Amino acid sequence: MVNVLVLIGRILFAALFLGSAMGHLTKADAMAQYAQFRGVPSPKLAVIGSGVLLLVGGLSVLFGVWADLGALLLVIFLLPTAFLMHPFWKETDPEAKQTEMISFNKDVALAGAALMLFAFFSAAGHCLGLTLTGPLFNL
Repeated sequence: MVNVLVLIGRILFAALFLGSAMGHLTKADAMAQYAQFRGVPSPKLAVIGSGVLLLVGGLSVLFGVWADLGALLLVIFLLPTAFLMHPFWKETDPEAKQTEMISFNKDVALAGAALMLFAFFSAAGHCLGLTLTGPLFNL
C-alpha cells in the first residue's frame, strides 16, 4: 500500500512540473520576455534551461529513475525562481504584492517538498518499490 501511495504522490507532484516544462519549452519567447522584465540574465537561455530542469526533474520523479536526483533538480529550479521571478518585496501595488507573495510562497513550499523527496528517495529509494532505479545518492 505504501508503494502505491508514493507512486500516486509522485504522479501528482510531477504533473505540475511537466506541465510547466511544456510551457517553458513551447512558449520560450513569450516567457523570455517576462523573464527579461524581471531582470533575469540571458532570459531565453534561462527559460529553456529551466524548462529542461523541469522536464528532467519531473520525469525522473514520475518514473522513479534516480528520483532523488530529479527532486534535487526541482529544488535547483524552484528556489532561484522564487527569488528572481516573484520578488514581492519590490511591489508597491498591494494586489500585485499579494499575488507575487503567493507565488513566492508556493515556490518555496514546493522546494521544501522536493527537498524532502530528495532525502526520502536517497535514504529509502530501494525500499520504495515501483521505481525504475534506486537512488543516485545515499544519505
